[in-house]
Amino acid sequence: MTKLIVGLAGNPNVGKTTVFNQLTGMRQHVGNWPGKTVEKAEGHFKHGEYEYEVVDLPGNYALSAHSMEEIVSRDFIVDENSDVIVNVVDAANLERNLYLTVQMMELGANMVMALNMNDFAKKKEHHINIDLMSELLGFPVIEINAKTKDGFEELLTTVEKQSKKPIDSSKKLSYSNDIKGHLSEIQEVIEKDKNLLDIPSVWTAVKLLEKDTIVIEKVQKSEYGSEILVKVDKVSKHLHDVYKEGPEEVIANARYAFIDGLTAEAVKKPAVEKETTTDKIDKIVTNRILAPIIFVIVIFLLFHLTFTISAPFCDAIDGFFGWLGPYIAENIGNEVLGSFISDGLIGGVGGVLVFLPQIIVLFLLLSILEDSGYLARAAFTLDIIMHKIVGLHGKAFIPMILGFGCGVPAIMATRTMENESDRLLAMMLIPFMSCSARMPIYLMITSVFFTAIPVFSIGPFVLTQESLVVTCMYLLGIVVALIVAAILKRTMFKGMSAPFVMELPTYKIPSVKGVLLHTWEKTKGFLKKAGTIILIATIVIWILSSVPFGVEYASADSALGMIGTAVAPIFAPLGFGEWQAGIAIVTGLVAKEVVVSTLGTLAGIEDVEGDTDAMDAMVASLFTPLSAISFMAFTLLYIPCFAAIGAIKQETNGFKWPLIMSGITLVTAYIVSFIIYNVGLLAGFG
Repeated sequence: MTKLIVGLAGNPNVGKTTVFNQLTGMRQHVGNWPGKTVEKAEGHFKHGEYEYEVVDLPGNYALSAHSMEEIVSRDFIVDENSDVIVNVVDAANLERNLYLTVQMMELGANMVMALNMNDFAKKKEHHINIDLMSELLGFPVIEINAKTKDGFEELLTTVEKQSKKPIDSSKKLSYSNDIKGHLSEIQEVIEKDKNLLDIPSVWTAVKLLEKDTIVIEKVQKSEYGSEILVKVDKVSKHLHDVYKEGPEEVIANARYAFIDGLTAEAVKKPAVEKETTTDKIDKIVTNRILAPIIFVIVIFLLFHLTFTISAPFCDAIDGFFGWLGPYIAENIGNEVLGSFISDGLIGGVGGVLVFLPQIIVLFLLLSILEDSGYLARAAFTLDIIMHKIVGLHGKAFIPMILGFGCGVPAIMATRTMENESDRLLAMMLIPFMSCSARMPIYLMITSVFFTAIPVFSIGPFVLTQESLVVTCMYLLGIVVALIVAAILKRTMFKGMSAPFVMELPTYKIPSVKGVLLHTWEKTKGFLKKAGTIILIATIVIWILSSVPFGVEYASADSALGMIGTAVAPIFAPLGFGEWQAGIAIVTGLVAKEVVVSTLGTLAGIEDVEGDTDAMDAMVASLFTPLSAISFMAFTLLYIPCFAAIGAIKQETNGFKWPLIMSGITLVTAYIVSFIIYNVGLLAGFG
């Protein structure tokens, strides 16, 4: 079979990843680009006589040297010997999408355009002449529907034809005669050195005018480097004198002029743009006054539905483990083995798996919000607030929103940020976002102290204590992040932030397949953690609870009890000075779910006092409602898991920033919990 290497390139939110998933069936490999800290997704599939290797390139608006994603995409096009680049384009937003297309044409990429979201273009009454657009661009344009796979057969057939007869798309670029003439002057000097002709000379000329540091360094190594750079300086000065703008702006204007000419010829639009459904919704959802209120309501409904839908399933799992633990303990002849399985494995891992239905429902609802387009609006909402308070904006908000799912990919997502100071600050703030690993802790506490008792109701809408408390925990993380960011921005991270540039995707009804795939991927990660990290931690905790042999299991005289007793006084001012709570905080450094598995292992799973299981009984004995809130706040804000610490180390190439982050989060958690508990006591809530 003939092997084809195909790259998928395009702006964010154009359906590129949907195309990738449809082609590969999610049979993908995720890893890092060699020498880069950017993840790549690779997939494989067969079509006819061809075996495809598809690479999902990072979503970009340009191919500059401003971010690692942009550099990775252009390096792939230049250096990876790809056969074809499939440029996925949003038909409803052609002008914006074609800017990346033009830059890939400058690279001479052998391209096929996959024109997606044509239904949205038709709703806006945009009529695109596909044949004429293909003729003007110089390479094939194929209409597709990423969701339904319409046009995919034609797309693959075209890719295969294009791989046999590659097209240098740079030859179709048509800038003004003045710009073209000046580029030709630089190209003549560049073409003296054959070592610089591995890519089209026009691209090198453009990048030199744009002051691209990577290209300048490459040219400096050429024997004609000085001559080339002198010519570039001469042309740059001339362009500035003529256009009264820098060469970067002149080149950008030339690209947009080409795009304007192309769309004027190939696209017919109504004289007055029709207001779309997305525009109408955004007038409300992104309103400066209403947006924060809507955000709080959406977050509350998220948790209210999570509790309501998952409750019967959680009860069933809880009942199953409540029966299984005592049954195994009674029927295994060896007392130690029975304790290990019942108290250790079932009490620890089972104590976390009880909350699996809530985790699944939470991931499901978050996937719906993400795929519908609302999460991008949530980031925009946070920008409105944080820009005024902190002065931090730009791409920092996307990683922070991702932090609600898991801190590790959120930290990795900071790679898209051009400003290094903003990137580091974002990494310091992400641990304050309430990741899904903390949810079992909230559920463990609220099930004892803040049950589904209605606070008030309006018709079918019922506000319960449980939903209210968990929502407040998520909002607390955001508020604390704002305050800490304001302090850090005025001390450690002084300076201007990068401007906030973010695309708000069109609202759409999420596909069932896409939502289920996203939910499964995230749930699989939770189950993997339960089967590895939590299991290992549970075994270690059980061993420490059982030694020295002869002491009462999980007593203060056990090794675990001694460790807990040593750290307990530290947390006494926060309201939870019992050794069991202290050791749970310590073990929670491994993974936040281990806080629950620790208490589950210490409690075992057998019934206590007839109808109250041991976990609930232990929680009720360790905390009051006030100290329980203080405990939840501390677990929300203190040092994140080892995996998140490792991610920051990897992203910053050292231990300096992980240690700084650990110090910031630990001090913040202690101060906030201290205030909550002691102010609560003064207010009479003790």
